[in-house]
Amino acid sequence: MARIAVYLTGGIAVYKAVSVVRNLQKRGHQVRVVMTQNAEKFVTSQTLAALTKEEVLDDLWGKENEARIPHIELADWSELALVVPATANFLAKMAWGLADDAASTTILASSCPKIVVPAMNNHMLANPAVARNLAQLKADGVMVLEPKVGMLAEGYQGKGRMPEPDEITDYVCEKLSPQNTLRGKRVIVTAGGTREAVDPVRYLGNRSSGKMGIAIADEFAKAGAQVDLVIGNIDIAIPNNELIKVYQVTSTEDMLAQVEKLFSASDCLVMAAAPADFKLKNSINQKIKKKPGQTDLVLELTQTPDILKTMGKRKDQQIVVGFAAETENLLVNAQAKLERKHADMIVANDVSSGVFGSDKNQVYILQKGLEPVSWPEMTKKGIAKRLVNLIGKKM
Repeated sequence: MARIAVYLTGGIAVYKAVSVVRNLQKRGHQVRVVMTQNAEKFVTSQTLAALTKEEVLDDLWGKENEARIPHIELADWSELALVVPATANFLAKMAWGLADDAASTTILASSCPKIVVPAMNNHMLANPAVARNLAQLKADGVMVLEPKVGMLAEGYQGKGRMPEPDEITDYVCEKLSPQNTLRGKRVIVTAGGTREAVDPVRYLGNRSSGKMGIAIADEFAKAGAQVDLVIGNIDIAIPNNELIKVYQVTSTEDMLAQVEKLFSASDCLVMAAAPADFKLKNSINQKIKKKPGQTDLVLELTQTPDILKTMGKRKDQQIVVGFAAETENLLVNAQAKLERKHADMIVANDVSSGVFGSDKNQVYILQKGLEPVSWPEMTKKGIAKRLVNLIGKKM
């Protein structure tokens, strides 16, 4: 994930920027903070230092900076600069190349992409000088997330309100997405749970929502890959993207058959689905009826095909990625699955509570010959973005 320098400037909306910093961290990004003296009138540097576990840069002349050049070091470190909120004063400094404090000096020295989130009174925003400065920044390649119409600090409606932290975070992450880096690649992603018929009314299934698999498919498409999305039962909408072709299946055998048809033309298979492991040994064509006095029902089950293992053995140049949903001995079981299924990578997570259907997860990444890597808890979209970036490097 990216190294992001977040610049906090002196507008009342700076209190919301604290949530933006936290959101970016939750999505796996490294964050360091630069603050203007005016920003510290609203939020303390100690707050940001505690969140990021990094020193906040707010003074070029402090004793701790006498033996180093902190603004250049941070500028070189940054892969993205985010100014939130961006006041009229700071926008003017950026547009005219002024450097009279730690924040303006650091951003002037930064060669990385820049995003500004203007927030100010509507009259200030409408001033021709501010409009000229924003136009200049856009001409310089700076990305601008436009302010919203809403209630301003002055107590009335107008354009100038800063977007909410979640919207800012999504915008930043979208701009960080690899654009067309996987163009020409073809990827199979499976999602959701399969269902095995018990009788014409009932089935065997699981709690998989499909959120993780569909998020992965969406991120692959954003990176330019052609995605074959093989879905079982899901609880969410399918992304509307011309690069995603959807194949609906019901049973585990159906899913295997569809994956087999697509596999030879693919570069990667990501098995994010949760196929049912068992099915009825003998199918029942009529609804099972309760009999008077009956208290038990015994069904004889047999194993369904192991899709991940089958395709792991069959792979040629394809990268095969599986998921391990465990309730105990997570890393031991996931490591055994990595080896037994002939996978290149296993994404392991503890599903003993609160994962199925949730928007968040915490996973470990296991690869052959490497120690397991723990990722922090983040949204499933954040995991998908980070996972696609990792797989993309292998492709």
